[in-house]
Parts: sequence; C-alpha cells; structure tokens
Amino acid sequence: MTRVISTVHCDADVASSSLTGSALKSVRDVVAAPENEMKRWRRIFEANAKVMTDGEKYLDPDSFVNAIAPKSDSTKIGRAQFAILFRVADSSKRGLVSWDDFTVFETLLKRPDADYWIAFQYFDVDSSGTITFDEFKNVFSANIGPSAIPFDFDCDWVKLYLGRKNGTHVLGYNEFTQLMKGLQGERLRQAFKYLDKDQDGFIRPEEFKQIILEIAGHKLSDAVIERLPTLCTLTPSGRISYSEVVAFQNVIREMDMVERILREATTKSKDGRIDQSDFLNHSAAISRYALFTPMEASIIFHFAGRGSREKRLALLDFAQLLDPQWRAPHEVFETKEVSQKASLLQGVLKSAYSFVQGGFAGAVGATIVYPIDMGKMQNQRSTVVGQMLYKNSIDCAQKIFRNEGLVGFYRGLGPQLIGVAPEKAIKLTVNDLVRGRAMDPETGRIKLGWELIAGGTAGGCQVIFTNPLEIVKIRLQIQGEAAKLEGAVKQGAAHIVRQLGVVGLYKGASACLLRDIPFSAIYFTAYSHLKKDVFHEGYNGKQLSFLETLGAAGIAGMPAAYLTTPADVVKTRLQVEARQGQTHYKGLTDAFVKINKEEGFKALFKGGPARILRSSPQFGFTLLAYEYLQKYPWQENKPEVKTALTTPKRDEMSQIRARNALKILLDVHGDFGRRAANFSHPLVKQAPPTTPPSKTA
Repeated sequence: MTRVISTVHCDADVASSSLTGSALKSVRDVVAAPENEMKRWRRIFEANAKVMTDGEKYLDPDSFVNAIAPKSDSTKIGRAQFAILFRVADSSKRGLVSWDDFTVFETLLKRPDADYWIAFQYFDVDSSGTITFDEFKNVFSANIGPSAIPFDFDCDWVKLYLGRKNGTHVLGYNEFTQLMKGLQGERLRQAFKYLDKDQDGFIRPEEFKQIILEIAGHKLSDAVIERLPTLCTLTPSGRISYSEVVAFQNVIREMDMVERILREATTKSKDGRIDQSDFLNHSAAISRYALFTPMEASIIFHFAGRGSREKRLALLDFAQLLDPQWRAPHEVFETKEVSQKASLLQGVLKSAYSFVQGGFAGAVGATIVYPIDMGKMQNQRSTVVGQMLYKNSIDCAQKIFRNEGLVGFYRGLGPQLIGVAPEKAIKLTVNDLVRGRAMDPETGRIKLGWELIAGGTAGGCQVIFTNPLEIVKIRLQIQGEAAKLEGAVKQGAAHIVRQLGVVGLYKGASACLLRDIPFSAIYFTAYSHLKKDVFHEGYNGKQLSFLETLGAAGIAGMPAAYLTTPADVVKTRLQVEARQGQTHYKGLTDAFVKINKEEGFKALFKGGPARILRSSPQFGFTLLAYEYLQKYPWQENKPEVKTALTTPKRDEMSQIRARNALKILLDVHGDFGRRAANFSHPLVKQAPPTTPPSKTA
C-alpha cells in the first residue's frame, strides 16, 4: 500500500513546503514555548479568573480585560473597549474564556501580525478562514449604529475587493489586511460625499468634526477635537474642502513620522523652536520622497499654534496634537489645587531632603578622594629655602605614609565632611535656581551665557561657607607632618578657629573665589552639554544610564579642575601658616608674582593632575548620587511630551499587540464593538446543515 504521509522525524529539516512539514513545525513551535512564559500566563489567568464552573476557573469579559489590557497606555483607548477582543478569545461562544482559550489567545498575540490577525478573526464570524461579503457587511453594520454616517457597500471600492454583491469572491487573510488599510480612506471619501449635499466640494465645520470623530476620535486629544471646526479658517470661504479633509487624515495616519520630524528638528534648532519651513526642510532631508505637502504642514502648525501659523513653536506646543491624553496645563493645575494648598509641610520636607541627600552624596565622594586631596595639598605647599619638600605626587604620598601611616591620608577629614553638606547643597541649589529662572519653560533651553552665570553664581555662593572650613582643613592636614619633623604639638580644629578669628577664617577668600567661580561655571556647563549633546539625554525620551551619568559628571570635572589649578595653588599658599624659611605672601597678586618668579610658571599648575584625579571622581559620584536621589516622590515633573514613541515599554509585547489590534477595529468606527456586544444573535446567519444523502441502493 502506498504511504500517504511520509515519516518525518522530530530532528529532521522541515523547511520544505510540504503540508506535513508545516504542520510539524507549527506543533514544535507551540510545544517549545518557554516554561516561564506558560507560568506567567497561568499566573495572569489565575489572578483574574473569577468564575467557577464545574471546578474550573473562567474569565468573564471584565476579568478578561483586566488580564490583557496594558497597565500603562499613552493612547486614548479606554480599558472597557478591550472587551471587543473577548469575542475572539471566546472560541466556544459561551461567554467565558477557559484556560485553554486564554493560552491560544496569548499564543496568537505572539504573532508579528497579531493585530491584523485578530481583526480578521473578528470579521470571520463562521471561522471558515475567509470573509464573505455578507460577513463583512453584517459585522461592519452591527458596530457603527444607525446614527453614524452611512457606508455604501455597493460602491466600486468594495466590489474591487469582494466582487459584485452576492458574488462568490471571498477575502483571504492577506486580501483582508489590504482592505482594512484602505478602508478608512474610503469611509472618508463616502462621508464627505454624503455630507456635501449641494456637491460644491465643501462641507461645514461641524460636519468635518463629525467625520473625524467617527474614524479617528480615539487618536486625538480633547483639545484638538474641540478645535476641529477651526480648520475652516485656513481658507476665506469659511468652509472645509475635500483636500483639507484628506490632508488632515494623512497627518493623523503619519503621526509617528510627524513626531519624529518635530523632535529631531527642534533638537537641532538653536533656540529649540521651528517654523513651517523648518518642518518641511527637515522632512525632505530625512526621506527619499516628500512626506508632507505644504497644506499638511499648515494643518500641523495651525493646531499646534492655536490658529497662529507664523510664530516659531517649541516641541511642547505640539503636545496637544501628538498626545491623545494631553490636557491643558490649567486643567492639570486645577486638579492638584487642593493638594497644593496643603503642601507647605511637604515643601519643607523636600528642602530638608535635598539638603540631607546633597550632604550625603558629597560626603561619600569626599571620603573616596580625600587621600588624593591630601597629597595634592601637600605637593602645593611652599618650599623651604634651599630644600625641596616633595619631588612629585608619588614622593609626597610615600612620605605621608612613612611619617604618619594610613591615618595621615585622612587627617582633617572631619571638618571636610562637616562642610560638604552645606557646600554641595548651596552649590547645587543655587545652580538649579538660576538655571530654572533663565531657562525657556517651553523648550527647556538655556543660553550659554546664562549657563556660565548659573554655575559661577553657585561657586561664588559656596565660598562664603566653605572658605573657613577649607582653611581649618588645610591647617589640620599640614600639622601632622610638622609634628613628626619639628616636634610641634598637634592642635584641634577649635584651637585653629580661635587662633584665626572671624577675619582670619576668610584669609585667601579672593583666591577661593577665583578658583570656585570659574570651576563651577565650567563644570556645570560642561556637565549639561555632555548629557545633552554627547549622551543625548531626552532624545526620544531617553534617560541616561548609571555609567552614562557617571561618565558625564566625571568628564566635566577634568577641564574644570585643571584650568583652575593656579587659583587653587595661590589659595593654598595664602591659607597655609608660613613657617621659618618659607615665603610669605601679602595677597593674591603678590602670591601670583612670587610663585612665578621663584618657582616658574609650571609651579602654578602643581597638583593639577591630582586635582583632576580628585575632582573628577568626587564630582562624578556626587552628581550621580544627586541625580538619583532627586527622584523623590513629590518631585515636580518637568513639562514634556510623552507619547508611545517615548514612553518606556513597561507592557508586554502581547499587550501592545492587543492594543494595536483594537486600533485597527476602531479605525472603522470610534464605537466599534460597543453595539455588537449587546447583540445576542450571531452577526452572520449560518446556513442550515444539509441533509446527508440516503444510502438507498
């Protein structure tokens, strides 16, 4: 007997087009589903299944929606609308989804074309694998309602896909996908023709709004929907032409590309704003063919500019067009007004939090690099006449360890840690305050001059507090070796404060200002531009990683530390208590002149490499901690445009595909699925079973 189906082994190559090979491949793919995936599906099913029948759990429509709907969604689709997909998952048509049904549905969502496949199954009521004219018409009609703009199923467009009415041509899956892709355009054409009663090529603004609400209302924010009738102001007639309706529909269809162009164009713009010409120029630069017409660009800027198309707009202006869930800022304020009245205590806690966390972050950074700071300071000390104290930083470290041991590297750390908290708090707070005042609230841009002023102001303010602490720290650092070599008695910080007095604590303040003002101006400006221009923070919603933030903060400290080394050398010489045989300095200018004359210009950069090794990691870890610790629960969110393009993908791919499938169905009508859910009878009448032929001889 001839073998009908050949033997195929599990490890055999099934890449052939044979039916047996394809079937075996499908079975293998299903069986090979990862175990953790099945466990996750079971966990979701068990957590949501509420109905018990014959000892088994089932999902009803509500619990099914809870199981498949994305938890976070930047679209305007309500969770209740996901019930449309329940009819696809309920393969037995009993109003409940079993574990087996749920597994099949989740497996279906793994398909790359799951969105179109689910839509196909929704229209394929009799599960025949094809869609007839009657199925398409009945499912369509059952979902749009009697008040909707009618659709002519006897039009030439439908006949091109399904042939003449009551014909034998049926749609397979691939044909159906193309029909659904072009269906919205045909609906738009028919709706305009239906509403254009006098056939003059124009409709009224309220009629245009009705069309858009039916086919694309779920894609637009409430603000744009309210302003839809204003499209008539683009022309003197006060009415809306078919060309404008088509142009608006094209903008909605290509909204992802619109957003990409807007984000890239505003990022490259010097002032963070663009006009209509900038939009069209950037569109032409990134595409092979023209993506948008001048009319479409005019529509984009009309709704973003609230009727004014001439001014330059920031990305934030386009938020109401890009984000379906956008709300006006005053509406958001009104919803939070009650809570803000009771936020006085919260504001105090916020300030205390920033101060404590800034101090904690600074203390960690200072402790890590303090041995480097100790070596840097000792190397910068004045030389004794006829004697070189240290050859270099390595020689300095060796002598400190030999004379004082490991503890010597941390001498004076206490006052340093006491000063770190207010120093970092003052510096970071003042910098943020000035930048916030000078920043464009819509673009988030700040001019380079103001960046330098913000950083410089922060550095100047910290000197008022840190100069006394630094002079005490330096005196404590140098007395350890002096006690070893000269037999001097070690003195505590309190004794040094009493000895110096209030005026003495600010000795060298001019040099300290000369160091800290340019340091902070260079550092904060470099840090900001490294984040934005090198690591591209904020581009398409990007958030910097741990290493990127640390890298930006560390690299920014290198030029800031080295370029301000001369001022640091002078400050150290002025604050160190000169001993017998050491040069005495009268002031800032005198110190610069004498150092250059006696030791050469290179002496002004003594300890420069050590400053880089200290400042770069210290400020790197300090700013890293500050960035992460600033993400407190009551932090005020900066205004930004959040869309599906920038929102982190917290949902599973299956949930995203379920949402996309729903979008395809809602493109037919905004109320798709709501009316059909109330129908108890099938959408397509099934033909009665034929009587089997008699077996009479």
